[in-house]
Amino acid sequence: GIDVGIKDLLTVSNGRKEANPKHLKRARKALRRRSRQFSRTKKGSRRREKARRRLARAHKRVANARNDNLHKVSSRLVNESQALAAESLRIINMMKNHHLAESIADAAWGELLRMIAYKMKREGKYFIQIDTFYPSSKTCSCCGFKLEKLDLATREWTCPHCGAHHDRDGNAAANIRVEGIRILRAQGLPVLRRETSSPNAR
Repeated sequence: GIDVGIKDLLTVSNGRKEANPKHLKRARKALRRRSRQFSRTKKGSRRREKARRRLARAHKRVANARNDNLHKVSSRLVNESQALAAESLRIINMMKNHHLAESIADAAWGELLRMIAYKMKREGKYFIQIDTFYPSSKTCSCCGFKLEKLDLATREWTCPHCGAHHDRDGNAAANIRVEGIRILRAQGLPVLRRETSSPNAR
């Protein structure tokens, strides 16, 4: 089970987290400088064309670095697992939040899930995307109790029913794993649900 995020690119149901490199944020200063240089040049001039190419190269370096990281992360997950489950994300709707839009775009969740999907298919493995509205973050992965509300800013919470303390993303990944197993079994596939840290048993 994998849960994508902004602080961490993703959290796996065995507790492992993949850091979010935030390529665009790290390159913002250089991109702004190149953009200012471009805007100060005269339209139609040779200097403007050179500045445009420098700006384009700077954006390309960011895109290449992001793509390289996504390939490494997705390949590692695929190599370690026989099946993976993730949420179906409505990224276009999520991008309407102007406070998070840039960070969501920089994380490139859609591209990450696309890479996982085709690599799993190529290897003859299973990739399940669960329903968008499945309450993975609000449900206690220990006892099944569901909170009525959980703010996005709340990163940890304690279940009022069983007292289990949860990391928001780790709890969501554990629930996504369980739902993925349920879906695979509903499709008639034999799945052994082992509670272990072995990467093949997520």
